[in-house]
Amino acid sequence: MKQLSSGEIRQMFLDFFKSKGHAIEPSASLVPVDDPTLLWINSGVATLKKYFDGSVVPENPRITNAQKSIRTNDIENVGKTARHLTFFEMLGNFSVGDYFKEQAIPWAWEFLTSPQWLALDPAKLYVTVYPKDTEAKRIWHDVVGLSDDHIFEVEDNFWDIGEGPSGPDSEIFYDRGQSFNNVADDDPENYPGGENERYLEIWNIVFSEFNHLPDGRYVEQPHKNIDTGMGLERLVAVIQDAKTNFETDLFMPIIQATAKLSDHREYGKNAADDVSFKIIADHARTVTFAIGDGALPSNEGRGYVLRRLIRRAVLNGKKLGIEQDFLYQLVPVVGDIMKSYYPEILDNQAFIQKVIRSEEARFRETLDAGVNLLNQIIDGLKAENKTQIAGEEAFKLFDTFGFPVEMTAEYAEDEGMSVDMDGFKAQMEAQRQRARSARSDDQSMGSQNELLMDIKTESKFVGYTELSDKHAKLMDIITADKALDSLDHGTAQLLFDETPFYAEMGGQVADHGDIKLIDGTVVAHVTDVQHAPNGQNLHTVDVVGELKVGQTYWLEVEAERRNKISKNHTATHLLDQALRMVLGEHTHQAGSLVEPDYLRFDFTNFGQVTPEQLQEVERIVNEQIWASLPISAIETDIEHAKQLGAIAMFGDKYGDIVRVVSIGDFNKEFDGGTHPSNTSALGLFKITSESGIGAGVRRVEAVTSREAFEYLNQQQALLNDTAHELKVDQINKTPQKAAQLQADLKAAQKTIEGLQAQLAAQAAAGIFDSAETVGELTLIAQAVKVAGMNELRQLADEWKQKNASDVLVLATAVDGKVSLLVGANKNANDHDVKAGQLIKQIAPSVGGGGGGRDDLAQAGGKKPDGISAALNMAKTILLG
Repeated sequence: MKQLSSGEIRQMFLDFFKSKGHAIEPSASLVPVDDPTLLWINSGVATLKKYFDGSVVPENPRITNAQKSIRTNDIENVGKTARHLTFFEMLGNFSVGDYFKEQAIPWAWEFLTSPQWLALDPAKLYVTVYPKDTEAKRIWHDVVGLSDDHIFEVEDNFWDIGEGPSGPDSEIFYDRGQSFNNVADDDPENYPGGENERYLEIWNIVFSEFNHLPDGRYVEQPHKNIDTGMGLERLVAVIQDAKTNFETDLFMPIIQATAKLSDHREYGKNAADDVSFKIIADHARTVTFAIGDGALPSNEGRGYVLRRLIRRAVLNGKKLGIEQDFLYQLVPVVGDIMKSYYPEILDNQAFIQKVIRSEEARFRETLDAGVNLLNQIIDGLKAENKTQIAGEEAFKLFDTFGFPVEMTAEYAEDEGMSVDMDGFKAQMEAQRQRARSARSDDQSMGSQNELLMDIKTESKFVGYTELSDKHAKLMDIITADKALDSLDHGTAQLLFDETPFYAEMGGQVADHGDIKLIDGTVVAHVTDVQHAPNGQNLHTVDVVGELKVGQTYWLEVEAERRNKISKNHTATHLLDQALRMVLGEHTHQAGSLVEPDYLRFDFTNFGQVTPEQLQEVERIVNEQIWASLPISAIETDIEHAKQLGAIAMFGDKYGDIVRVVSIGDFNKEFDGGTHPSNTSALGLFKITSESGIGAGVRRVEAVTSREAFEYLNQQQALLNDTAHELKVDQINKTPQKAAQLQADLKAAQKTIEGLQAQLAAQAAAGIFDSAETVGELTLIAQAVKVAGMNELRQLADEWKQKNASDVLVLATAVDGKVSLLVGANKNANDHDVKAGQLIKQIAPSVGGGGGGRDDLAQAGGKKPDGISAALNMAKTILLG
């Protein structure tokens, strides 16, 4: 077996399949684009769905890639098993309706065993096949030459995700020897594909040959596909003879760097420490790559996953004696390991470190709050002579403060308590159900449309220069998945040999317009244009006259709509560039929509955008408009385009030849959309709103030209109305008048607060003289008539100054809502009376709940008629 680095193995895989005619597809972002079914890209095929379901026909049906992926469904097992990871690389080779089992199986064997490639020992390789897939078994036996005792039939070898492509699969296992195993020689699971550590799956070929229909039937796909997945980390572990994934060159530098930051801990010396080292190494890779691809920590979705991973890493760092922020220091280590194929990590290192360090610091503050809450829970249980922390409480610590339930259990054990693990698991499952129900119901992959996939008609787009074309020949009429020669009514899809109609792409909506006879008679209205699987512009039309295949028609785009769309598209380019200039180069597009009447632009940004920054962005864009910059476009090869400094838009894929749109010297981008010839056509640019739409994603909406003028007129009208309401004769006096009103309001509020204080003082008259002795303590328990909790706190301050009693219980009711306050001095605390505990016990009487410190606590409720019962309960509790 060759001794190879992880980088060499990755490149060797890609080179092998390139030699077999495959196009190398770059790794896509971990953040899915236009796929609501996925939280993360979780496999090599996830980014190729459009090819497999037939919505797009690739230029080359043979594809290979190394795709970064994230899966977090087994996060609790990371570090505790040999192979569970949250971030991994899936190396794949794919055939989209081209080769099938006859080539895929021998190629897999050739790459793994040939001396020219990996040179694995064939005697150590075993395969599994689906029992009914006799063809795959025949190829393994007759073509590859495997003996029967190296081929196992396994019922689970069938890949199916619901509706869409499905089929049997064949897995390849490497025998690491019984010394690696966790089961005995005679254990029934001791076979390739069984639950054991000896036989390591390193390859899986999915033969996607069926369509799984909505009614449950499986029918043959018109175009059969190959989807191969090979986990890089697993193969590296085999070739580098590592006990687990973590002892390879993909992880050891991270582990070693972590050890240097710890308090003299070493990997391999202590099992518990090793688990922490592994968790940190795995999570450092995941968060580094995810943040590099635009994801940011938050309390929902993929942002929540990041937050959880960072917190798990920090907690495990504490177990290794690391008390300072450290995870961000591992980013350059990860970048250095992966730089041969993912240089963008080191390019974006500063931003990634900034995000991680900020999150680490925030968690350390939260961690202290979580410890305090846990101590309160434990103290409360002791007061009630209980010994088990409820599952709901353990889940709250986990969900809000990032406390792993194991840590809560350890704290509880130290106090002679336990955790209701069944209750915790029920809360976890409820959260998973909520997440599943919030996810889109869209199917992961659609079924192939054989008719559209098989139409190879050439269709030229002439709409960059022409909005009217009188020489367009109708090539295909499609309706209800049938090809017709003619049609005179209804809805249909049409293909022409040339068209000026723009097909929706890159956020720019499709053109509308008419299809006419040469004499000008309208025979169809174009309502939408999309790309067909083979790239042609496919027109959706409402037919109002007779259409015939082979006849020439006059295609006319609705000019005003196109012109407005084109202006707004140019504005998105100007806006994109201005945002990078003002906010930083880490900002990139996360989606866009270009309509005739407005534009919408989503972008990543860590933190909010200030009004001053928005004004600067707006100023920059307008300056480019007023500078009358020429707009030009060229088609060139992708490498030359990059040399020109052209920017690739987020998530887009590009062929060998690309179109580059230049706006003077201000902006160059890869772009297939339409634009005016000069920025002066935009006239004016105005941002109408800016907001956050998700974790680390902001949205700007804006208008140009006439819509910008109308927007400003509307704002002017609002300002005029405001001036009228404020009774000022000049608009420029409006801010001064508004400031005056604010000052008057503040003065009035101050007066009100003073009066409320007087009322509180009157209400307090005599109550501090009415302390009664209850058991070993003195108590003041009164219902008072004040405005609310603020006034109760004022009374508590006075009680404290006067040292009027050991315990204070006050209640007031306003508009059906109860405010309840409890105070306890040091003498009360010494007698084990804590304000926070006491209020939790009496608050249910008023239909509410609350909590607080040992010396002061407050609660709210909805049952004013329960105030008397709450006050009496306080006395009863003090009596013991």
